[in-house]
Amino acid sequence: MKCFVLAAALALGCFFTHSPVMAQQKAGKNIRINHVALYVTNLAKSTTFYKEVVGLDTIPEPFHDGKHTWFSIGDKAHLHLIEGRHQPTEGEKNTHLCFSTGNLDALITTLTSRKIAYENWAGQTGSVTKRVDGIRQIWFRDPDGYWIEANDDFQP
Repeated sequence: MKCFVLAAALALGCFFTHSPVMAQQKAGKNIRINHVALYVTNLAKSTTFYKEVVGLDTIPEPFHDGKHTWFSIGDKAHLHLIEGRHQPTEGEKNTHLCFSTGNLDALITTLTSRKIAYENWAGQTGSVTKRVDGIRQIWFRDPDGYWIEANDDFQP
């Protein structure tokens, strides 16, 4: 499962102004996503989930305080888990992380073996959405209730 890449996360916190410099950046010049941070209730549980279920690799984090785990999610992009949340989120499916994989069926097998529910966009448990462009996708939640989309639009 180490073939995951970040497909979309700008909606989770990257906002732009209308300055000429930022307009150039919006066009793809001199800007890239740096990281996405998720506030979690149990760092050990979330770290295990993102390592063993999603398949991400950890990277060094500078704090060394037992409250942070950093993962690589693409070329110079990171996922930061930060412990301290008091209760899981009730987030909506439209606010999500999306990863692409070259083997969606293997991910589904992993989710099933770990009894982690997945569903299609319509919310039918154990079902896969097939988009009009042929891309298959599923949706599931991490231990804190954050939605994750996984699809097979993987292009190395």
